[in-house]
Amino acid sequence: MRLIKRAAVMMALMLVTALLHPSDSASAQPKFTDLQYSQWAADSIHYLADRGTVAGYGQGRFGPLDTITRAQAVVYLVRELFPDEKANEAVSFKDVPGNHFFYKEISIAFHKGIIGGFPGEVFRPDEWISRAETAAILTRSYRVTQGNRSVQLTDIDSNWAAGSIRLLASNGLVGGYSDQTFRPGQSVTRAEFAVFLTRMIRYERAKAIEAQDWDRLLALMSVKEKVGQMFMPDIRMWNRRATTTMNDGIESTIKNNYLGGLILFDKNIVNVEQLTTFTHQLQQKAGDIPMFLGIDQEGGAVKRIPDGTNLPGNMALGAARKPALSYEAGKITGTELKALGVNLNFAPVLDININPRNPVIGIRSFGADPHLVTDLGVQFMKGQNHTGVISTVKHFPGHGDTHVDSHLGLPSLPHDKQRLDEVELVPFRAAIREGADMIMTAHVTFPEIDNTQMVSKLDGSIVNVPATLSRKVLTGLLRDELGFDGVIISDAFTMKAISEHFGEAEAVKMAVSAGADIILMPRDVDAAFQSLAAAVEQGEISEQAIDRAVKRILLLKQKYKLFDRQPNLQSKIQAAKRIIGDSEHQAVEAEIAKQAVTLQKNDRNYLPYAIREGQSIVIVAPTAGQAEQLSGQLKAIEAAKQVTIQLVVLNELNGQAGLRAIEQADFVIAASYQYRSPLEEYAWSQWQSLIDHLNAQSKPYAFLSMGNPYELMFLRNVQTALAVYGEQTPNRIAGLNVIFGHESAGGTLPVLLTQ
Repeated sequence: MRLIKRAAVMMALMLVTALLHPSDSASAQPKFTDLQYSQWAADSIHYLADRGTVAGYGQGRFGPLDTITRAQAVVYLVRELFPDEKANEAVSFKDVPGNHFFYKEISIAFHKGIIGGFPGEVFRPDEWISRAETAAILTRSYRVTQGNRSVQLTDIDSNWAAGSIRLLASNGLVGGYSDQTFRPGQSVTRAEFAVFLTRMIRYERAKAIEAQDWDRLLALMSVKEKVGQMFMPDIRMWNRRATTTMNDGIESTIKNNYLGGLILFDKNIVNVEQLTTFTHQLQQKAGDIPMFLGIDQEGGAVKRIPDGTNLPGNMALGAARKPALSYEAGKITGTELKALGVNLNFAPVLDININPRNPVIGIRSFGADPHLVTDLGVQFMKGQNHTGVISTVKHFPGHGDTHVDSHLGLPSLPHDKQRLDEVELVPFRAAIREGADMIMTAHVTFPEIDNTQMVSKLDGSIVNVPATLSRKVLTGLLRDELGFDGVIISDAFTMKAISEHFGEAEAVKMAVSAGADIILMPRDVDAAFQSLAAAVEQGEISEQAIDRAVKRILLLKQKYKLFDRQPNLQSKIQAAKRIIGDSEHQAVEAEIAKQAVTLQKNDRNYLPYAIREGQSIVIVAPTAGQAEQLSGQLKAIEAAKQVTIQLVVLNELNGQAGLRAIEQADFVIAASYQYRSPLEEYAWSQWQSLIDHLNAQSKPYAFLSMGNPYELMFLRNVQTALAVYGEQTPNRIAGLNVIFGHESAGGTLPVLLTQ
């Protein structure tokens, strides 16, 4: 038995029975109200309380300035290091009988070699512990190696614990006073011990991270820390204002929920410098495990970065049909996102848009051919991954053949397994073979795979369980059959397919039980976090399942070097300003748009139309903004000619001024944009009236489809039509260039015009 020598008079300042108060149990995880004079230790105390390591005296009292006893110190160490250990061997301390309240902890610590006793076979559990003893038991408890800090403490050389003190001080784990003394014989307060112990935990975590020993790191993480890694909320608004910089509320949300990631939206973005600064600030608050900072930058209709390269979108790539361009699109997207501090992109979309009535996918898809979607989607993924940005392929097992928007309702795909294998699953299988790292689930029911039904919380109806909550889909199909071992992330929990029918707290537990590793965008992240943590602590969900999910998350963060040391902020900003919207990127953007333009009809050979000096062009569009944008771009293209351009908004077409302008025009551009609206609600009758009027007058015109290219299914007798697959600047310019003969149309329609 190794004896611990005392350097000062021992005194019992605290009764062991004080720890018997029910509120002092580790599971209570209290928030203490008596830390006003110990704010320097508050974070450590609350951190250890969350871990179930330290506790107080009840009624919010921790007693931070009270001297910690030997028994209390041992209890805290054993709770931290050996929470599930049983006292199988006896100890012979005369003052620690078998019925002593802390007999178990003292027995475990003694047999682990952490503590010893005094002559006379006593332990003196109620006496205070010195700073020297604290250093000794900490170095026995943790594997501490020599650090690189200089130790200038003047009063430790002759102390029996000098080696332990020096070892800890060389790593910055303990410090001295302003007079360069350590005062080894001085007592330790409960607050001081909490700080020392927290430093040791963080030291061990840092060593595990440096060694990429994720099992060791998991062992050092509390249930709440693990659960926090599994949430990625959005932070669009705070106190009714767009969140564009760090604030106390966001910091508290990250810290209190141990968040593993966040998703950013356009409301979080002002410009390049602001976003680069914001992502830097967010990572500084993440602790020792960096966050996934994700975004929806699909290109085309779904993008968040206002100053970035304005890629024409997936269906434009589908029309161009060149995998090399899709690879470049992914590479450009990843390069710009990484420069801004965004490390995860929720793209590419692998949904096969077979259904023209799909209100949510449409031009976000590469097309209706499973093999085309596969070739282009996998290349986009590879190009993006090459830059060090994580790709998320979505929405598994497929959202392309639905006619309900899962943001607004609960879609269903009734196809059998054979059909899914032949169509929807084709690109996902290929992406998995090619190393997909993350897959996003679809809030879509697949009753032929899982016919589990529940009562909807919305209206009491019976509904099928969507893929996001289905173990048969996520574990049975995705993991077991398709062999995917990467990270599974849900689609947003704010979407009504989940939020209205299942209730968020229950849905979170169902998704994790089904096999999801990350919950994206819970409505109430605090409540969702607490619900999942409680489910684990109460055994409703096994901690082993959580460990498997978190290990996948940690491995992915390691793979994409999120743990690596980051450049300073000014270097990041300078690089971002140089990279975002780079001229080479814009050249690829223009090339994709040019090769995508698809001439659908040219029955009267109106195209190409050669504008002559003094002619009048009328642009008809759904909104004034769209008409004005086309007008500005047309003026730039035909800057050498004096051309009159008149704008007409579709809803105002029946007015005398609109009809007169069309009748007097030499050429009409009818620019349609059908996207994110049910087909039945689109302005078909207005467009048909315009087409009929133009045909009756034999007026040269071009019907320019800027959205989903399905108009010819619903409009009759359109003589001239072309599709550009997006209303972004490069798409519009490319379309105008084809209309007026500056470029030829080389794209191929990537969808079928059938009901």
